[in-house]
Amino acid sequence: MAGMCYNTFMFTNIPDPIAFTLFGVDVRWYGILIASGIVLAILWTYKRFPAHGLDREAVLDIALISIPCAIIGARLYYVAFRWDSYSGDVWRILNIRGGGLAVHGGLIAGFIAAYFVCRHKKISFPDGLDAAAPGIALAQAIGRWGNYFNSEAHGGPTDLPWGIMINGQNVHPTFLYESIWCLLLFFFLYYIDKNRKFTGQTALLYCILYSAERFFVEGLRTDSLMIGPFRQAQVLSLTVIAFCTLLYIVLRKKSSIR
Repeated sequence: MAGMCYNTFMFTNIPDPIAFTLFGVDVRWYGILIASGIVLAILWTYKRFPAHGLDREAVLDIALISIPCAIIGARLYYVAFRWDSYSGDVWRILNIRGGGLAVHGGLIAGFIAAYFVCRHKKISFPDGLDAAAPGIALAQAIGRWGNYFNSEAHGGPTDLPWGIMINGQNVHPTFLYESIWCLLLFFFLYYIDKNRKFTGQTALLYCILYSAERFFVEGLRTDSLMIGPFRQAQVLSLTVIAFCTLLYIVLRKKSSIR
């Protein structure tokens, strides 16, 4: 994370990871960008809930539970796969300001928490996910820029003109690839959600298309969490694609029979 990095094409100077200091505490761009993405996702879902026949006031209740769970899940998921780096210093586990959040862990924990809140409040979980899915993609498009400011989650060496210079080497800006994909996914899911053919369509397409992108981008990264010889994000992405595609086909057939 240290050192000023530069690129002659797209990124002339990577800014300091510290946005500003408040009362002696450094406030990092990483946290600002993630928080901004979360807020926009909440506002988006709040706007879309009525279109799904849901009470928009429930969005805040869901967010108050699912977002902290998602952050905790993202951190624990990351630490679990990097335990050798954290086992000797437990306090490092609590320091998320410098990075170390796994998107998949956050999504899993957040979805589970949201499911139980929806069940408690007697809200349709699939409808809620459809309403939230575009906002989640938008939050990811914004949050990924935190990796840029931290000079992390980048790819291997490249000769492409849009590479970024990290530690004297031109590398793939994988954060940028994912950010652009998620932004396009946001607009696509918004269109689908306004014209959805069955409940769950928007959420399933989010899972399928995000996982497809993550599978390919993960192959470029140099910091992948591993399951033995395999990149765990790729294994999970393929599993999600297979399961959600099958479920999509089944639900689409059921909707066409009605």
